Amino acid sequence: MRKKVSIIIPVYNETTNINVVATAVENVMNTLPYDYNIIFVNDGSTDLTVQYIKKLCSKDSHINYISFSRNFGHQNALKAGFDMSSADAVISMDGDMQHPPEMLPELLRLWELGNDVVYTIRKDHQELPMVKRKTSDMFYRILNRLSSIELEKGTADFRLLDKKVVDVLREIKEYDLFWRGLVKWLGFRQISVEYEPGVRVAGKSKYTYKMMMEFALKGITSFSTKPLIIAIYLGFISAFLSFLYIPYAMVSYYSGHAISGWASVIVTIAFFGGIQLMILGIIGMYLGKLFMQSKQRPHYIISETDIT
Repeated sequence: MRKKVSIIIPVYNETTNINVVATAVENVMNTLPYDYNIIFVNDGSTDLTVQYIKKLCSKDSHINYISFSRNFGHQNALKAGFDMSSADAVISMDGDMQHPPEMLPELLRLWELGNDVVYTIRKDHQELPMVKRKTSDMFYRILNRLSSIELEKGTADFRLLDKKVVDVLREIKEYDLFWRGLVKWLGFRQISVEYEPGVRVAGKSKYTYKMMMEFALKGITSFSTKPLIIAIYLGFISAFLSFLYIPYAMVSYYSGHAISGWASVIVTIAFFGGIQLMILGIIGMYLGKLFMQSKQRPHYIISETDIT
């Protein structure tokens, strides 16, 4: 009996890429000895993406779809694919052709060798904007320094997961999902493989710098309380510096060298006020995560699907 493989592809406003990625994946999978299906997860697209997917589904029995009631985000779209899949192995990849389908045979080969997780590491092209490369490097350095997990630079959401790993992931109820960290945290037998990112066929990346910053903060706060410890140290340091300022002020007053003015006061208030606001922001971030988790809302809402 042939093993079954599910390829999960979250998409958001990717009308021009749907046919391209579906054809490319099928051309590869048709050469391999597996039963397979492609699960497109429409993450609340506002264009004709879902209509294009439905048209493909009506013509091709290998293609299925899940459509959300609104945009719930890429990580929640992946969770929907995990939840709805019953395959022996699940592969997640993007729908813009930057995750090359030509890598699928290698992922499956490493899986057949006994690996439960086969994750990919992106090789950055030199033509990639320097700012993006530097911020990516900074993200992985900070994450590895502050958290209890270690992610290799360039770790992507292009990966293969064995069924037993997916079964565990289904049980995770965290509100802020960060699959790169969660998969690493699970353990199991894991192996990495490098890949050259493909060229986006059409459209533009949905990950703005603001979204990447939010993603980084989510990853750090999901796997570490070290920012809270740093906040405590900052509090002690600021308190110590304020005590040093008291004898300086007293000496200046009694020696008659006190300078009337507001510059030193304003600088002091601004410094310690900034420290306090930063500490409150760190604490507030963790409290916000607890608040959202306590609501126990679903990660996504499916408006329609053809998976039974």
